[in-house]
Amino acid sequence: MNCSAPVFRRAFLRRAVLATLLPLLPSPLLASESTTNLLRVQGSNTINARLGPRLVAALLAERGYRDPQVVPTAVMDEWQLVARAPQGNAVAVQIAAHGSSTGFTALAAGATDLAAASRPVTDSEVGVLASLGDLRSKEAEYVIGLDGLAIIVHPGNPLRELDLRQLAQIFSGEVGDWRQLGGTPGPIRIYARDDRSGTYDTFRELVLNAAGKRLSAAARRFESNEELAQRVADDPAGIGFTSLAAAAESPKLALRDGEGRAIAPSEDSIATEDYPLARRLFLYAPPAHRSDWARSLLEFSQTPAGQAVVQQSGFVAQRIGPLTIGDTRGMPPAYSELARRAQRLTVNFRFTAGSARLDNKALRDVERLAAFMRQPGNVNRQLILVGFNDATEDPARAALLARLRATAVATALRHQQAFASELLSLGDQLPVAGLSANGRVKNQRVEAWIH
Repeated sequence: MNCSAPVFRRAFLRRAVLATLLPLLPSPLLASESTTNLLRVQGSNTINARLGPRLVAALLAERGYRDPQVVPTAVMDEWQLVARAPQGNAVAVQIAAHGSSTGFTALAAGATDLAAASRPVTDSEVGVLASLGDLRSKEAEYVIGLDGLAIIVHPGNPLRELDLRQLAQIFSGEVGDWRQLGGTPGPIRIYARDDRSGTYDTFRELVLNAAGKRLSAAARRFESNEELAQRVADDPAGIGFTSLAAAAESPKLALRDGEGRAIAPSEDSIATEDYPLARRLFLYAPPAHRSDWARSLLEFSQTPAGQAVVQQSGFVAQRIGPLTIGDTRGMPPAYSELARRAQRLTVNFRFTAGSARLDNKALRDVERLAAFMRQPGNVNRQLILVGFNDATEDPARAALLARLRATAVATALRHQQAFASELLSLGDQLPVAGLSANGRVKNQRVEAWIH
């Protein structure tokens, strides 16, 4: 990593972040006591620098534990969350935030109970961990919240939007002057996360690999989202990518994928995963080797209380509510008519690649939508499911596959005693992404509407 910031600056920034979450112990208050270790969580810096400690603290508080505090360790980006059990004894949770890949490595070594990841588990990691169970099963993979990779620039930069092709050219070094993008002439300086980061893995997969490019060797690399964001904010020539939660007040560019419209990162565009660089935040636990506390944290993360913690941590919770569709110009007539009579909800159902089988997040979203429809204000309202496909099929087949996906969601809802009154198919109309592998998954979706 060629980060030039002093180590003490990184330590100060990390501790400053933690101090906003929970009390930071100035002295080892509980170190002299015998503590019981409840849980170990390793992996993503994006999750464990902020959200992880808050989720753990909220779970402990729900169980009657008190005085949660963060105790720094001698190792950078590792700490203990300590608390007092109802019986009075001290307990601790070990948390490390060195990047998503380190969580899976720790699972393989038996050094953690949960792996936090800001990108999905890879095929190779699934293979290495196969003896612990299927990490892609619903029992092992939990989406705990949503985030977006924000493309940030200096506040004085006039640039407001890019397409993913231009973004790949910038970060590969092919475009090296702001003048080439219509900006003020001058060199572009690139800021990127380090190789162990799930944030970098996501950016590499969605932007660089999709364009057949590699990150420029001149990129400045950082382990911390917060420090990267600060460095871009200080550099008029800078551009970087970071978690939306860490982007704070930095200008965030709207992005286009293929021929679609430019979409800015926002709570709504990330909740629906329409934003080109929306991503999911995960906790993984081997289904065959899971402690009671690991199971409790996974289950808590899916509750309204757990999702409130996600929201309070600067990420996007998996909540269902109405969206406002303000401008329908250029949209298919059937979609414009729907927007006039109904409200879109903040959930998109997606499927395992190339199938009509709901993915793990969609399976839980079915439960959330069913609960939403049972709320007193919604019991007499009508639910509409709108299916979409990508443009790789002929229009008739695309329309059929889109309807099959809408039917799959309706069937899953019926099992939860919730019922769709109308199914629509818009086939390959209104794509939200290009025809990359990830783009096809985004286009093969089902939207939920209510009126």
